[in-house]
Amino acid sequence: MKTIFTFLCLLGVNIFLSAQKVEYKNNIIAVDGNKIGKVEVQKQNLGLTKNFNLYSMDGQKLVIAVLSTEFEGDRNDNTSMYYRFTFLPTNQVGIFKLSTLAMEKGFINLIGKGSIINGNSLDADKVTELIATKGVSPRTSVNYTLVSRNRNWPIELREGKSIEQGGETIGFFTSTGSMGGQDSYEFFVPDGIMVAKVNFAGGNNAQNFELFTPRDKVRIVVSIPQKDKVGGLSSSIDPNLLTLKRITAWLVQNNYL
Repeated sequence: MKTIFTFLCLLGVNIFLSAQKVEYKNNIIAVDGNKIGKVEVQKQNLGLTKNFNLYSMDGQKLVIAVLSTEFEGDRNDNTSMYYRFTFLPTNQVGIFKLSTLAMEKGFINLIGKGSIINGNSLDADKVTELIATKGVSPRTSVNYTLVSRNRNWPIELREGKSIEQGGETIGFFTSTGSMGGQDSYEFFVPDGIMVAKVNFAGGNNAQNFELFTPRDKVRIVVSIPQKDKVGGLSSSIDPNLLTLKRITAWLVQNNYL
């Protein structure tokens, strides 16, 4: 009898926990009436897609969620897109599916129902559990075609993060954030397939960068030495414009862009 009573109590607790009420108003997430975090929505591609930043109620950045286009689409599901979640306080990364018709709602529900926020930080065990139970492991897409253009023309990085050569848009890049003194970026061909992930230290004075490409599935360090010391740079394109130009030139020269 005691065993049955204990089982019923545990069942009741589980039902109660699973019935948490997640609310979202004015970019504030509340669970069972308690405000747990603030969401910053960044519209991309004329509002067709969105990226998200999650902050604690005290303004600490906790999670960055960005659309990841380097993965093969799920042939059995054309209503979702893959997002890479970076959990900053716990240094964890996970890939999740969000509905194309309700990206923001999907993000809110993952955060709220995952119970990952603990005060002004994240609960590492809960983040691990969320990745294990809700995360996915899609295959990386490696098939893409480079844009035909005159390679004798200079490479230009434009406002809006586009990359041009010979009057043709050959790709674009996005910043995926900074951590531990390292700046990270992703490079894409125009149809949205990610061709390279890079990170480097030193801003515009970087002497090398770490490169990962889905095509090769290897991570290498590439040297891009420069002798001149660069001071502060004001650019409407990107603060690390000079280093990004050198990285882009290397990617073009080695047929990644």
